[in-house]
Amino acid sequence: MSDAFVARSLDEIRFWSRIMKEHSFFLRLGFRCEDTQLIQEANHFHAVFEDIERRSYSFDMNADPHTIKEFNSEVHTATSHIWVFKRKILGLILQCKLPGQTNFPLLVDHVSREANYFRNRLEELNCGRLEPLPDAIIDENVFFLKIMADHAKFIGHLLDPSEQKLVEQAREFNHDFEQLMFQAVDLSSMSPQSHTVPLLSQFVDENLVSVKALRDFKKTASDLINDCRIKSIIHPLLADHVFREAERFLFILDMFDRSLSGHKVNKKELIH
Repeated sequence: MSDAFVARSLDEIRFWSRIMKEHSFFLRLGFRCEDTQLIQEANHFHAVFEDIERRSYSFDMNADPHTIKEFNSEVHTATSHIWVFKRKILGLILQCKLPGQTNFPLLVDHVSREANYFRNRLEELNCGRLEPLPDAIIDENVFFLKIMADHAKFIGHLLDPSEQKLVEQAREFNHDFEQLMFQAVDLSSMSPQSHTVPLLSQFVDENLVSVKALRDFKKTASDLINDCRIKSIIHPLLADHVFREAERFLFILDMFDRSLSGHKVNKKELIH
């Protein structure tokens, strides 16, 4: 284990623990008043990940790698628990046992996929099981492109129907990202023959352009919501939440782009 392991572990935990904390808040908002047990569980996970986020900033990049490995294991356990909680909620919704609650089934599935991604990343870091760069490029894009398509769906459904232009823009983004996701899945099925620099470079470049456009759309929507200039039922924190996830995807794409261009990359950035 090295300084790169420490840096990447803390980066992942600082970003994703905040995301998990906010998921707990969003799920709680969607429950009915009588869902007291689910509300208590959501509050519990909010407190757990708020504490994890706070503690992650108590470490610096010179922290003992073995201490960080133990912290990763602790966070992995907490993330596994919130994943189980999210899947339980999804089951209750799909079995029509929570009539009147307002969490979309796709949203609950979406947040559980992100929890699964986070815990898998922690496990990979602790085991030192790193994917080869071509596999990492394809797999990260398959995951994040679906996340971005989901965001566009949620935005379109949470805007007031009278905001027709913004709703249509959201639908267009959803269509674009579903097409990109299908391309990523096809590229994955062609592996390892598809692992050529020209193909992967074009793939990353195309996604960069689309994600930047979606990021800018999310930023505009977030600003309009904060200024009370559009009609929606989107919580301001949710608008910022999806914007930050687009920024995260752009960071990853930019890292891949520089790697494929032959630029030297800091070792911590190559851990996937």
